[in-house]
Amino acid sequence: MTGAGDAYHQGVVGDSYPAGAGWVVAAHGELDQDTLAPLEEALATAADRHGLVVLDAGSITFGDSSFLNLLLRLHHLTTLRIAAPGEQLRRLFALTGADTVLSLHPSVEDALGGP
Repeated sequence: MTGAGDAYHQGVVGDSYPAGAGWVVAAHGELDQDTLAPLEEALATAADRHGLVVLDAGSITFGDSSFLNLLLRLHHLTTLRIAAPGEQLRRLFALTGADTVLSLHPSVEDALGGP
């Protein structure tokens, strides 16, 4: 999961890299049922290998219910922290109550160091 040629690094998935005790997966663009598969694969692989997974959500412009469902499922498999969610994602999390379940952080650095 470390090379730009990996299958995970296409479409909505950006860089994935080790950081501290965890693994960071960056995503970008619009995440819905039609675009979610590469991110789901990258996050599931990270969750299988690491006890802490940080999703760098700073470049995600849209997430729908399928994206939210993925995050909630992953939350049960590993320690998942969401870093730098934008306004649309914060609104999605607040409207659904997911902000009381998911661990949201202002930056990747905060997510790596936070509870």
